[in-house]
Amino acid sequence: MAAKLVYRRALLKVSGEAFAGHAGAGIDFGVIDRVSDELKAVHSLGVQLGLVVGGGNILRGTTASQQGMDRVSADYMGMLATIINALALQDILEKKGVDTRVMTAIRMEELAEPYIRRRAVRHLEKGRMVIFAGGTGNPYFSTDTAAVLRALEIEAQVILKATNVDGVFTADPKKDPKAEFIPALSFQDALVKGYAVMDANAFGLCKENKLPIVVFNINQPGATAKLLAGERVGTIVQ
Repeated sequence: MAAKLVYRRALLKVSGEAFAGHAGAGIDFGVIDRVSDELKAVHSLGVQLGLVVGGGNILRGTTASQQGMDRVSADYMGMLATIINALALQDILEKKGVDTRVMTAIRMEELAEPYIRRRAVRHLEKGRMVIFAGGTGNPYFSTDTAAVLRALEIEAQVILKATNVDGVFTADPKKDPKAEFIPALSFQDALVKGYAVMDANAFGLCKENKLPIVVFNINQPGATAKLLAGERVGTIVQ
């Protein structure tokens, strides 16, 4: 099975909102259980998989700052929210038999390992799934940027952006029934046409380093495994 893999090392970005399920906030453990089943199937293929999780289901730094909080404090609170999600995901993955490590950009050794690039790569080589939490460890940077940064550092071949829609569309498919699905895009076309694939900093890093992005629907059973095996799933930007 592993011989059929197109991508042998990948980084998956999962938004915090995905963990909230239909409630829209907090942690829906049923959702995490389903996502962990998907991740276990991917792990069984022999893929070296890193993950970056968002924290928007608990607190989003930019939103809190807009409501009057100091931006730096709000962003640090958002980073802590990503660590809560990472620990929840780790717990369920390990109960399913997937060897997992959480590595944080903010040191808290009682809970997780501090992020050290060489150690992260070694974990991947040993078949462990690595969850990168705490964003970049710096305010003013999104978890999208953290995902691209970690992908480049571990030399991932692709970054997978898990969403609740099937890929990139000409408009928001939830609001515009005429929105058309786009199966493939160049970085330049995405910029010129203003498609919001990732935030600008993260997208610029991908473009500069020629790191392909695949935007896909995490709610489709088996989608992640199909994608890594080379099947056309979602939208590829390269």
